[in-house]
Amino acid sequence: MPLMFEQQPRESNKAFAAFSLYLSLGPERSLDVVRKKLGKSARLIQRWSGKYDWTERVAAHGAHLAVVEREAIEAAARGKAAEWASREQRLRETEWRLHERAIAAAEKALDAFMEKDKVYANLADIARMLEIASKLGRLATGLGTDGERSKGDDLPGLRVEVTVALEKIYGEPLPGEVLADGHHSPPAIVDVEEVKP
Repeated sequence: MPLMFEQQPRESNKAFAAFSLYLSLGPERSLDVVRKKLGKSARLIQRWSGKYDWTERVAAHGAHLAVVEREAIEAAARGKAAEWASREQRLRETEWRLHERAIAAAEKALDAFMEKDKVYANLADIARMLEIASKLGRLATGLGTDGERSKGDDLPGLRVEVTVALEKIYGEPLPGEVLADGHHSPPAIVDVEEVKP
């Protein structure tokens, strides 16, 4: 069975064309405009309008468009949700890899410290690295830093902490080193007056 705003079983092609024109006029629609555009009598247009329920069919068409629009919006929202879920999963996997690397680096530094080898980190640095690794591991597995399920609220703060900790451990970049943003760090300044032949 056709939808209410489609051509009805006993509706002639001419009557349906008149309704289609009426429907396409939008908020400015009127029987008089249809009559003038089609060159038909007012009585004929009124008869078709009444017989084929033009007013109800326009309302049905509007309701149908609202449903179609809502379904399209919902489909787009589901697509975005799936996209964000995928991004979240990739982020968790990245955080887990960073967690593993941070644990390995902290273990290596701790072993070197315990063996009194040349170490670039002290116990406080190692402890901080283990703390950051623990946070990364908890966040990557969906746990907050307090052991509760995380809603991701402390993620931006953690990234800042990781950056600060890494800068603290490794210090300033070497003179002329290429930085992450593609720029070079400033070259080393040599005081020529201090240099003695």
